[in-house]
Amino acid sequence: MRKTEKYPVEGPNALWQIYRTVSKWKAVKNFAWIQISRYCPSLPVKNWIYRRMLGMQVGDHTAFALMVMVDVFFPEKIKIGSNTIIGYNTTILAHEYLIREYRLGEVNIGSHVMVGANTTILPGVTIGDYAVIGAGSVVHKDVPPHTFVAGNPMRVIRSNASDGLAGTADVSDPLTDQ
Repeated sequence: MRKTEKYPVEGPNALWQIYRTVSKWKAVKNFAWIQISRYCPSLPVKNWIYRRMLGMQVGDHTAFALMVMVDVFFPEKIKIGSNTIIGYNTTILAHEYLIREYRLGEVNIGSHVMVGANTTILPGVTIGDYAVIGAGSVVHKDVPPHTFVAGNPMRVIRSNASDGLAGTADVSDPLTDQ
């Protein structure tokens, strides 16, 4: 189950009331920095933007591919470990605005995680260390460490993946073992 805080609203749907939740200036500033980082080819510069300008916790050597979209309104609720790869065009959300409520939840992505391209990570989930998320997945619940998941709905493909699938170094590479 996702760990989100629910906030009921009255009147029009919650998205119409967004600026009661977050400052317009914060949204504009975050949007501008996120757009710069989406197209930036330099991984160190991207990580600097995420850490310093958006308040995210990002570990050493974490790599955000081109076009990654982090939460515009609450990027500070996103924490990512070291040596993790976030694939092309992935979306990481820390909020969801519904008809009668909005929900906020921290997103915790461990170290040595591989997130495939075009993945959507919903608020309130934790992805454990050495997990692998298949391309195009919707992460709607927690992913245990050393687990390979994929799909929509997301399903476990392999648990306790210690065969190199989840980023461990115990797989021989014929190109480097010569």
